[in-house]
Amino acid sequence: IFCFSVAGHVVHPFSGGHFYAGTKFAVTALTEGLRQELREAKSHIRATSISPGIVETEFGDRFIKDKAIVQQLLSQQKNLIAGDIAETVLYVLGAPPHVQIGELMIRPVEQQV
Repeated sequence: IFCFSVAGHVVHPFSGGHFYAGTKFAVTALTEGLRQELREAKSHIRATSISPGIVETEFGDRFIKDKAIVQQLLSQQKNLIAGDIAETVLYVLGAPPHVQIGELMIRPVEQQV
């Protein structure tokens, strides 16, 4: 299970975000490539990517240096928490052996992109 970001599917319009998104798009492609290779090899190993939207962690403080911008971003909606992502991982792990969850995007209901 690879856990990265919705930025692997959408390029957000803010400075510095474009390169970040590029790395996440690469992980999306690599995960799908791995899934295809495992299927071709007739392996029973599954590959899944989980792409969370805004999660209340210390990431915002590290990625965006202006604390006021981080607080403004986090205060716009009820955001995901680490437990939401953990529940998603458990959901993927709990899928029956014949079920392949290739990709899962999880966002707060109010998040625009």
